[in-house]
Amino acid sequence: MKTISENACFGGTQGVYSHTSTACSCEMTFGLFLPAEASDGPVPVLWYLSGLTCTHENAMTKAGAQSWAAEHGIALVFPDTSPRGDDVADDEAYDLGKGAGFYVNATQDPWQPHFQMWDYIAEELPALIGANFAVDLTRQGITGHSMGGHGALTLAMNLPGRYTSVSAFAPIANPTASDWGRKQLTAYLGEDDAAWAKHDATLLMQENGFDGPVLIDQGASDQFLDLLKPEALAAAIAAKRQQGTFRMQPGYDHSYFFVSTFMEDHIAFHADALYGA
Repeated sequence: MKTISENACFGGTQGVYSHTSTACSCEMTFGLFLPAEASDGPVPVLWYLSGLTCTHENAMTKAGAQSWAAEHGIALVFPDTSPRGDDVADDEAYDLGKGAGFYVNATQDPWQPHFQMWDYIAEELPALIGANFAVDLTRQGITGHSMGGHGALTLAMNLPGRYTSVSAFAPIANPTASDWGRKQLTAYLGEDDAAWAKHDATLLMQENGFDGPVLIDQGASDQFLDLLKPEALAAAIAAKRQQGTFRMQPGYDHSYFFVSTFMEDHIAFHADALYGA
């Protein structure tokens, strides 16, 4: 593991690190904020998964999350959204390939050799961070925005007991029924849509639900509402009688202005769950 940068931040440290990923067969970069409390021992962890076109850096610099994480003594992990490198497959479209890993393990060429983002987020990166930093992997929450909200919800519902709490900002909520989903799931996983179900938050909510609290915020003026399909997930939450809150926020769009506005609420939500665990 290489240290790219470390900066003092709200009494703690905002670091950026890179390492050779076995899962993705390339060099991967991630951001990690450690609050001041980490100098005294392991602290709870909140994962933030970013959306299409993003790297580790977008939320790290735009979401305003560190100040609230410092207030609650929580570490923040900002992974990248896809494998990177000259030999990594890509596509001319912004919503496939680099920057658009969709948090799945690809089974189809040319994506399969590197696009193993599920294993990277669920297994490899937690093990690396747990071995090198003062974090408590028995207390983990997960959140994300757009494609990252999709990833957060699907990881949480597929890995019972792993995460104490899950939240999302404008998640791609029903990708098997959306052009933000069907295109990518076909490319990465193949034509058999039975393989897609574990990567659809609405279908997972209908079938499994989540064994903890859920918080979803969606901008009512989001320019991508027809692609996100929040109404499908909201209906599934209600039908499942899931312990959760779905909030439609008037006037807000899909941008980081929206994310940063409600970041305080989301970190407080996770803090309540993580420190109550």
